[in-house]
Amino acid sequence: MKRQKVALAIDIGGTKIAAALVAQSGQVLTRHQVPTNQSVSADMLFQSALGVAQSAIGSESGFDVCGVGCGGPMTQGGETVSPLNIAAWRDFPLQAALQESLQIPVAVDNDAKALALGEAWFGAGRGLTNFMAMVVSTGVGGGLFVDGKLLDGNDGNAGHIGHVVVEPGGTKCGCGARGCLEAEASGLAIERRTGKPPAKADSTEKARVGTMVGRAVASAVNLLDLERVLVGGSVALGFGQVFLDAANQEMVALCRLEYSNGSKISRVGLGEEAPLVGAAAVGFKSLGIDPRSN
Repeated sequence: MKRQKVALAIDIGGTKIAAALVAQSGQVLTRHQVPTNQSVSADMLFQSALGVAQSAIGSESGFDVCGVGCGGPMTQGGETVSPLNIAAWRDFPLQAALQESLQIPVAVDNDAKALALGEAWFGAGRGLTNFMAMVVSTGVGGGLFVDGKLLDGNDGNAGHIGHVVVEPGGTKCGCGARGCLEAEASGLAIERRTGKPPAKADSTEKARVGTMVGRAVASAVNLLDLERVLVGGSVALGFGQVFLDAANQEMVALCRLEYSNGSKISRVGLGEEAPLVGAAAVGFKSLGIDPRSN
């Protein structure tokens, strides 16, 4: 029987860095994570990420590729990354640094695009041709599957719905604009506005965040003729049905075209494992592997 390929998956965000070994079937074999230390230098943060990866690897040696999902923006293939929620990394050469350290092929993509790929292969996106997957967590991002393909865009940042303006003249965003979805609905935005961590948000705040997400998503659905939008991340999953109901109510109000009316927002199928499975999928894709063809 042919051995399944195994990927070292790394998910890098503003709150945590996680790593896992993930089989070609999408099964998570090992997992390790640490908080993202925002007070250290670029090189020290990289060493932290490398340490998480090595903890996930343990004594294993039979893995074939490293796939990485990282917050954006970035240049194509993660040649350099400049996550808005990781101040230490500006034009950081993530792909090359990991490849030099791990001595295996490394593929890097935006974390929300990785999420979309993982959902298309193993999650709630299976069987869908046109959909978006979103992360609503420390930041907000998205990845697009259109005509059965993951969209890259000019520099690899296609789908970055966190910078769709939902409140003209609203809160200043880390990108420099005002009223972006990320400035109104991310975990950092919620904490700034309420003075409390997102986990302590009341139902009014959960509904407000859902409305903002629904507003941005409606624009994307109207623009791209999407069947479905899948949402994950600690805020979206943690805010539960109150969030989803408010998001879909806003969709009903704003998706009035025949092709967009009826499009819905639902949870990712892979739950909390979605970012790591997505990162693994980025690695498998770089090897020319598509589990859907097996």
